[in-house]
Formats: sequence, structure tokens, C-alpha cells
Amino acid sequence: MDESRRKFLKNAGLFTIVTGAATVGACTKSEKAEQPKALTFFSPLDFAFVEAAISRLIPADELGPGALEADVAVYIDRQLSGAYGGGDRFYRSGPWREGSPQQGYQLRFTPAELFRTALPALHTHFRSQHHGEFSKLSPEKQDEYLKALQKGGIDLGGVPSEIFFARLWSLTVEGFFGDPAYGGNKDMVSWRMIGFPGAYGAYYELVDRHNLALRREPKSLADAHRHGLPMDSGMDPNHAAHAHPASGAKET
Repeated sequence: MDESRRKFLKNAGLFTIVTGAATVGACTKSEKAEQPKALTFFSPLDFAFVEAAISRLIPADELGPGALEADVAVYIDRQLSGAYGGGDRFYRSGPWREGSPQQGYQLRFTPAELFRTALPALHTHFRSQHHGEFSKLSPEKQDEYLKALQKGGIDLGGVPSEIFFARLWSLTVEGFFGDPAYGGNKDMVSWRMIGFPGAYGAYYELVDRHNLALRREPKSLADAHRHGLPMDSGMDPNHAAHAHPASGAKET
């Protein structure tokens, strides 16, 4: 197992560009998609950059599919065209001053405005450095450019590159691990990889039962709503391991 991939799975909040095994088993956009995706926010050029970038941030490897295969770019596209992109819950009255790292995001841009501002400037900057498109570069060169954005010091139309990178990384993690109902995590690939059972909300019958084995496929919010299914726990009481005595289940 690639060590950087192991660290990522342990703590997705810490960014590591995963290289090496990332190129093994990764499929191209043309290989994974039979039909063009319907975009709600990105231009085709912007979408090509985002797909290429997220495929380096969370690449496919021996553990399973990566962000590209999980349709994380579709998740980001939908988020930016919706209420989140419009900054519905953002404070927008200023003052707009440079804050400390502890104060978090301080720019006047909504997420949608940030991407609309930064991406054209990014394309221009990238062409001045590489005379082409980001999506056409080798994985190694793509990693180098993403690390440069993360390091900072590049002005993307008034958006510091490190701020843009941090937002892109955050959305990538959300789209990879979030519920497929929001557009990413296609086929619940990340949940299957880490053994997460998905969405269910009732534990009443299990409150006194411990260490029960899980025997079911993960569930999405969309699956339950589509079929009108209750969000049951899916626990199998016949496979209890060291069950709590109060449960009445046999110990194994």
C-alpha cells in the first residue's frame, strides 16, 4: 500500500499529492464516460482542469477508484451552481481585510465567484508557464503545478493561489466521501473502500448491543428516498462478536 494513500485515508483533512501508484489503474476521461456530462457551472475548459486536478489529488490505485472515477468533478460543478456556490450562508458585509490563518476564509468572493475569478487567471498563468492545457500534462508535471498553487504566491485574478487550492481540495474530499445524492462518490466507491455503511438514522434497537458485525451494502440517502425505504441499521445479530451481556446475544 502506498504510504501517502494510507495517511490520506487516516486523515483526509491533511493534503498529500499521491504519486507513483496513482498512475496505475487510473482511467482517462474518455475511458470512464460514455456520454458527456451535463455541466451546470463549469465551461468545458474549466471542467477539464478540475477533472485532471482531482485525479491527482485523490488518484486511483490498488485500494480502489479515485476522485475522477467517483465523479467528484460533477459534485463540485453542482455545488458551485447551487446555494453553496452563491454563498447563501456567507457573511457578505465586510470589512474585507487580510486575516490570520486562525480566522479562516476572509475574501469577499462567494465560492462561485472565487472559481469564476480564479480559473481564467489560472488558465492564463498556466499557458505562460507550460504553453498548453493542464489536462494534457504528464501526472508528474501536474503534481508540480498543483504543489505550486498550494505553496502560494501566485495571483489568480485577485485570488491567492493557496486559497483557491484549499477550496478545491476541500470540495474534492467532500465529493469523494459525501453521500452520492449530492453528485459525487459514484457507486459509493469510497464508502465501500473504507467499510462505511452509509445513511441510516435509527439505533434504538441496538442501544445495548455492542460489536455487531455489519452485513449489508452501503446505502445512500437517494436510495432510501427513491424507494421509500426505512433507514434501518442493517446490523446482523447472528454475527455478534463479544456482544454486551445486556443484549442477550451469544458471545463468539
